Amino acid sequence: MGPCAPLLVLLLLSWSGPLRGQQHHLVEYMERRLAALEERLAQCQDQSSRQAAELRDFKNKMLPLLEVAEKEREALRTEADTISGRVDRLEREVDYLETQNPALPCVEVDEKATAGSGTKGKGRRNEKYDMVTDCGYTISQVRSMKILKRFGGPAGLWTKDPLGPTEKIYVLDGTQNDTAFVFPRLRDFTLAMAARKASRIRVPFPWVGTGQLVYGGFLYYARRPPGGPGGGGELENTLQLIKFHLTNRTVVDSSVFPAEGLIPPYGLTSDTYIDLAADEEGLWAVYATREDDRHLCLAKLDPQTLDTEQQWDTPCPRENAEAAFVICGTLYVVYNTRPASRARIQCSFDASGTLTPERAALPYFPRRYGAHASLRYNPRERQLYAWDDGYQIVYKLEMRRKEEEV
Repeated sequence: MGPCAPLLVLLLLSWSGPLRGQQHHLVEYMERRLAALEERLAQCQDQSSRQAAELRDFKNKMLPLLEVAEKEREALRTEADTISGRVDRLEREVDYLETQNPALPCVEVDEKATAGSGTKGKGRRNEKYDMVTDCGYTISQVRSMKILKRFGGPAGLWTKDPLGPTEKIYVLDGTQNDTAFVFPRLRDFTLAMAARKASRIRVPFPWVGTGQLVYGGFLYYARRPPGGPGGGGELENTLQLIKFHLTNRTVVDSSVFPAEGLIPPYGLTSDTYIDLAADEEGLWAVYATREDDRHLCLAKLDPQTLDTEQQWDTPCPRENAEAAFVICGTLYVVYNTRPASRARIQCSFDASGTLTPERAALPYFPRRYGAHASLRYNPRERQLYAWDDGYQIVYKLEMRRKEEEV
């Protein structure tokens, strides 16, 4: 061993003392940290145990309550199903009783009208109508109802052209307006922003009421000339029919309706003076005059010239009438109450004399919103297009032969 060895040993011994001191402090620090962690872990474990116990207690308390709630829900569902069944059964019974009601009002009025037919106005022929088609159907019942949407004000008209394109929808909003909406398809009309999809057609003279009709590419409507009904003057008792070409957008013909003292034909629809209708036979007009202010009149019109071919005094009363339509030459008048309730076809008049009042069905309309402002029959689809307090509705009809018993 050389002379430097003792010095190296002394140096190592002098360094080992501080190193042992540092290791001791490090061990003490780690022990303190581990003790703190163990204490926190113990606190977390205690807290978790308490929460688990609380959850178990809450679950034990809620399970009986949930079982009771489920039993009550099932009981309420059963009771609701029972009540719904009773209501459906009651409605069927009411509908059955309603359909069994005889047509007493129309029969009584018919007898009175027949007894006083000699006092009717001049020019009214009251002759039987000779059918030009083999159409011999009448309404059996209003089979279903579909509400399409709500568009426009409380009064208006929407329809299809029974002789034109099958898809186009025509909407005439309001009782005094000059702009009609035309939709390419029914789907476009049912959209939320329907007006953007529509083209607009402006007529030269505003229409009156909701008696307009789209037929064979033309718009037929009544116009109040200056001094017409409600306007005073020498034309106080007249109304003008307009035939408007929807493609060329021109007036192709016009005619003063040959009836004096016109009054609204429907007691519940005061804005309409002439209600135009189309069926398998052609063009018709429903109206009323002061000469017999209690009953409706029916006229057959020539769609080409607007000439009146025949006229009839019907037994159908104006009181509580709200709308009407024609099918196979038979006028059907819909009645309601004020405030509005469930509408019903309560009077019919067959111009050909085939359908007697005893054989005519008097169906109720399905439950709905309010009162019909207009009804348009489409002979191609056998459907009614109704305007009901701003709602556009389609009624599907079930038909039967006129000769069949109710």
